[in-house]
Amino acid sequence: MDSRRVIVTGGAGFIGSHLVERLVAAGERVLVVDDVSTGNWANLARLEGHPALERVESTVSGWAGLDAAVSEAKAVFHLAAAVGVELVVNAPRQTIETNLRETEAVLDAASQARTPVVFTSTSEVYGKSDKPWFSEEDDLLIGPPTLSRWSYACSKLLDEFLALACHAERGVPIVIGRLFNIVGPRQSGRHGMVLPRFAAAARAGQPLRVFGDGRQTRCLCHVDDCVEALLRLWKCPAAVGQIVNIGHDEEVTILRLAEMVIEECGTASTIERVPYEAAYRSGFQDMPRRRPDLRKLESLTGFRPQASAQEVVRRVVRISPG
Repeated sequence: MDSRRVIVTGGAGFIGSHLVERLVAAGERVLVVDDVSTGNWANLARLEGHPALERVESTVSGWAGLDAAVSEAKAVFHLAAAVGVELVVNAPRQTIETNLRETEAVLDAASQARTPVVFTSTSEVYGKSDKPWFSEEDDLLIGPPTLSRWSYACSKLLDEFLALACHAERGVPIVIGRLFNIVGPRQSGRHGMVLPRFAAAARAGQPLRVFGDGRQTRCLCHVDDCVEALLRLWKCPAAVGQIVNIGHDEEVTILRLAEMVIEECGTASTIERVPYEAAYRSGFQDMPRRRPDLRKLESLTGFRPQASAQEVVRRVVRISPG
């Protein structure tokens, strides 16, 4: 058996911690690199003291041991990034610098020994397109730089270009997963994530704040399905050099999502409509739809996310807060 470690950047975060648990359960040795700016070591509490887990508290780019560790690694799952609508809107410079700097550091290190990299991008790169669903070969329509809301999408898109360039020019085995609205246990509402915020408000009997008219739709993918897709893409030679959507394709309006959370909690919470101008800086733009085309994921891996929106809400609401 290959005894080399798998490195997970951002492994103390929401998605990263679930991925780390799966890797350790599969018998992998895992090294987590995280500065815990948005993650939390408590997310890995189930693995506390486990001999297969090592952790480094640092930014990726600021860790002196990065080059050596990546050169000797079995693979790198690069999840470290600026996350959350509020952070993106309120700190666009930090968003851009974090996403570019950390990805560049990982790719430079991976280039030395051509270490495989699974990089998580975002559905945000599809921008303002009004297509009924998004496929990986679509043209992208990003909003203007005068709106800080688009800094996250642009920085992650540049990360994608950089990753594919390292694959083409340096032979680094790269797989890019574009994630669509991943939800589940350990996701925090601190940075604007809608489902944990709804769940926390409903548990407390407080109003659920729905921005805009609530008719915008999203497709919710449970984190367990996301992790399964990432692991399958890692093991799929045909996925190297590819961009692949990861998400569920069942649409639900934000208004209906709020209703589902209230129904599941069984509380007397109400729904409060909030204009975007009251929640974010002037000029904020939200997308009316964000539905992934999953044919490529299914073709490459034979897998489609399974948990329905109702099941996702049920599983999130019934867990303990945090």
